[in-house]
Amino acid sequence: MTIEDIEAIEAIKQLKARYCRTLDTKDWAAYRALFTDDVTVDTTDSGGGSVTGADKFLDFLVATLAEVVTVHHCHTPEIEVTSPDTATATATGIWAMEDMLRFGDGSEMHGFGHYHERYRRTDDGWRIESMKLTRLRMDFTPAPADAAGN
Repeated sequence: MTIEDIEAIEAIKQLKARYCRTLDTKDWAAYRALFTDDVTVDTTDSGGGSVTGADKFLDFLVATLAEVVTVHHCHTPEIEVTSPDTATATATGIWAMEDMLRFGDGSEMHGFGHYHERYRRTDDGWRIESMKLTRLRMDFTPAPADAAGN
């Protein structure tokens, strides 16, 4: 492994940390900047769909999660630089993940799984080029009953 590979891996770890933070804080402009314009996001294994294009993905995400309290944690990255050429550098990564979503009615979803990603270095740094979310488990908690017993 070269120094350039180690620097790339660290930059990708920072990219994924920003992914979790900006998603959970709903900093949509900063979140959008993490992706290539032509990103493909596949959530079919976790009950969602597949979207191509960063703006289209962001539109979907804002409509789906803007009012949901989310907590995302990513762990134990497996990152490989697949092409170190500075002009066309690419890498792949797999991240263990855990997320917690609390909806407006108080119901919750607690999930576990993996992000499978491809990255591309751009003039603005490393960006997510494709992302597939796979789930090992999703636990759902219904909304609490209100005081009237509903």
